[in-house]
Amino acid sequence: MNEFELIHRYFKKHDQDVSVIKGIGDDAAIIKTSKGHNLVISTDTLLEGVHFPTKMSPHDIGYRCVAVNISDMAAMGATPRWLTLALSLPSFDQEWLENFSLGLFAAAKEYKVTLVGGDTTSGQQLTITISITGEVKSNSAITRARARPGDLLFVTGTIGDAAAGLSLIGDTNTLGEDEQLLMERFSKPSARIEVGQSLLDIASAAIDVSDGLFADTGKLLKASGVGGSINVNQIPFSRSMTNLYSFEKRQEFALNGGDDYELLFAVPESGIEQLNRIKETLDTPITQIGAVSEKIGLECILDNKKIEYEHNGYLHFS
Repeated sequence: MNEFELIHRYFKKHDQDVSVIKGIGDDAAIIKTSKGHNLVISTDTLLEGVHFPTKMSPHDIGYRCVAVNISDMAAMGATPRWLTLALSLPSFDQEWLENFSLGLFAAAKEYKVTLVGGDTTSGQQLTITISITGEVKSNSAITRARARPGDLLFVTGTIGDAAAGLSLIGDTNTLGEDEQLLMERFSKPSARIEVGQSLLDIASAAIDVSDGLFADTGKLLKASGVGGSINVNQIPFSRSMTNLYSFEKRQEFALNGGDDYELLFAVPESGIEQLNRIKETLDTPITQIGAVSEKIGLECILDNKKIEYEHNGYLHFS
């Protein structure tokens, strides 16, 4: 099977969004955008053995590679619309491709995005590159760069689950319900699109937690030219994490583990009342875990005492 037959069989679907004028099958896609909106574009490359383990199921890989990109849209309050896929395969495996495409389209359906093009090649390592394009009302996108001293820091969901789940994948021991739930948090992360869109008029800055809570909080603060603190006692942990791990281990997974794809965001005091109203309408928990300050740098506070902590998250080429 050549690359064009592969694309037609596994990735060319006919239920495309009405905004797609020309999709898969031409030199480029043509899409019709909405009036009064800005485009928001994000690209991520995932490598086997680096961003996901070799033993991970192809369905989960397909789902995850879409969801982690959708999370970037959520952090900016954007609505995801279209995606492209560049796929480099070490060999042709019909069963793998079938299940991968099913996972990819399951995520695409859940988040209402349309695959409009891409590329396939043969290569030594399985490599997946997804580009997501979304829309946000003109001049209203949330960035990392507007947090101010006095703002409070919040996170969605629970933190550390995905890192714990990743450590369990490939475990030959019999795994219980808690272990299964944590592994699913890695393989099928939840992009917080609804939360991100509700924060458009409230949050001063936001980022998705992909490289660990400490590292990503530091990125947001640095982009805004401010400092801040994380109250480690306030980090929200899931029941599965609490059942399986000590507080010290949960702290390690949360602060430097990464892959949660929860939202971390700053809200000024003037927006707290509105945020509280939003929290009452959403299914996703939102927890205050820190504050923004004038002093440059990021501090961790545990049991009302400052603790020494330093972690840069995962860095390529380091």
